[in-house]
Amino acid sequence: MEPDATGAEAIEAIEAGRARWQARYDAAFKRDREFRTLSGLDVDPVYGPSGDDPRFGRIGWPGEFPFTRGLYATGYRGRPWTIRQFAGFGNARQTNERYKMILGAGGGGLSVAFDMPTLMGRDSDDPRSLGEVGHCGVAIDSALDMDLLFDGIPLGDVTTSMTISGPAVPIFCMYVVAAERQGVPIGKLNGTLQTDIFKEYIAQKEWLFAPEPHLRLIGDLMEFCAAEIPAYKPLSVSGYHIREAGATAAQELAFTLADGFGYVELGLSRGLDVDVFAPGLSFFFDAHIDFFEEIAKFRAARRIWARWMRDVYGARTEKAQWLRFHTQTAGVSLTAQQPDNNIVRTAIEALAAVLGGTNSLHTNALDEVLALPSEKAAEIALRTQQVIMEETEVVNVVDPLGGSWYVEALTDRLEAEAEKIFARIREMGGDGTMTAGILRGIEDGWFMSEIAESAFDYQRKLEKGDKRIVGVNCHTATVEQPLEILRISHEVEVEQREALAARRAARDRKAVDAALAALRAASKGDDNMIPPMLEAVRAEATLGEICDVLREEWGTYSEPAAF
Repeated sequence: MEPDATGAEAIEAIEAGRARWQARYDAAFKRDREFRTLSGLDVDPVYGPSGDDPRFGRIGWPGEFPFTRGLYATGYRGRPWTIRQFAGFGNARQTNERYKMILGAGGGGLSVAFDMPTLMGRDSDDPRSLGEVGHCGVAIDSALDMDLLFDGIPLGDVTTSMTISGPAVPIFCMYVVAAERQGVPIGKLNGTLQTDIFKEYIAQKEWLFAPEPHLRLIGDLMEFCAAEIPAYKPLSVSGYHIREAGATAAQELAFTLADGFGYVELGLSRGLDVDVFAPGLSFFFDAHIDFFEEIAKFRAARRIWARWMRDVYGARTEKAQWLRFHTQTAGVSLTAQQPDNNIVRTAIEALAAVLGGTNSLHTNALDEVLALPSEKAAEIALRTQQVIMEETEVVNVVDPLGGSWYVEALTDRLEAEAEKIFARIREMGGDGTMTAGILRGIEDGWFMSEIAESAFDYQRKLEKGDKRIVGVNCHTATVEQPLEILRISHEVEVEQREALAARRAARDRKAVDAALAALRAASKGDDNMIPPMLEAVRAEATLGEICDVLREEWGTYSEPAAF
């Protein structure tokens, strides 16, 4: 239905869409139980207008372009979101135990948090890693650590997300080699690698090189996965860290999708078929505390992506037009004061993600503002999702807020704000591409200044009392006692360094040197970097050794000063 259709034409289009949706629903869903409210009232799978509604061309039916209401006709009736809890601390053995706890308690997928040395492509025995090993995630130095991380967890059966961008490609190679050692054909692997280097320059600041060599590695990875691991998503475009840095919902939406369009342009520049590589792109969004704005943001994201993929980049298939996304509740909304309140905040944010149609979800633990989650806090975070899924009945109806005057108006408003930002980014580039605009915005510090201004505005409202946070600037009296938090022993670093030294001594040094030399040669030419990097990993070359070879060839990067 066209957005401006009216009268009898509009009613006819709405009813035709309803019939198409019903056919898809019936084909995809076998009804094995009744769906009712707690009081026993039957509910339909989806609701729509009974007559003319001029907005409906922008809203549509679930499973149909522009996918405002979701990617699947059945919604969560046919496919609930994946419960994917983010975890990683200490060494690989300790994190493996936490993963088994999460899976045993009903988690549907794993999401790996890496420590700071790993995120920066450094080994645990690098002098710059001192005091940081295992503290903000798990330490991974070589493929043997990846073997331990997934010991007893069949990688052919469990989807795994890895949140890392700068050294994402060598970490991916270690994951592939760990699967090989389990006897899993790599073509069976399914999961997601973040790899989003644009957001590092924009917000999180964890890069190794200048943008161009990073984009080369990402392009190589896209080619490799499209050919060898079709179900794997080699790139998760992350708005989460942009929002956590202080961006507004509209900025998170626009900067994230702009980055995604840049990666589409990268794939096209490699001669890849957009209908083949675009389904390998996924997204990662923040679910903040403004309940309805977040729901509208997710709905607008799907609609914008579908329209641009079809009309700008020529995607013909529905899967190439789909925006699939993971959500994490907002870390910046958590407070050190009265931390038990964080359970409530997280539940509200998780419900917003679900009502916005997220495909997978991580719920933050109440103590994450203070430390890595304790086992008890991690279980409460997991149970939060399970209560929403099993008890609230929100899974019964697709996009239950579709048609709400407020939610639809917010969806339209956020879409319009995002389009203004897209136009500004493309204008900065000078050649009409999103990629050129992003690179110019990074070079000029434009993204950083836009986010800083938004963060400053929020802080000013908080200090003036215009923005109220319970336990922080209102309702501050409490009976809560200090939390017992998870602390990472210094022994973790000592043990990791000792294990790494023993590993270096036991490996075939000639094989390592030959593999690293082949990787260096590949970095000087145009060949795909993934095969030689896999060989280096199989020889037990460490993350730091691989990244140092590339640093020596490509140089490092420092952010331009901005005043």
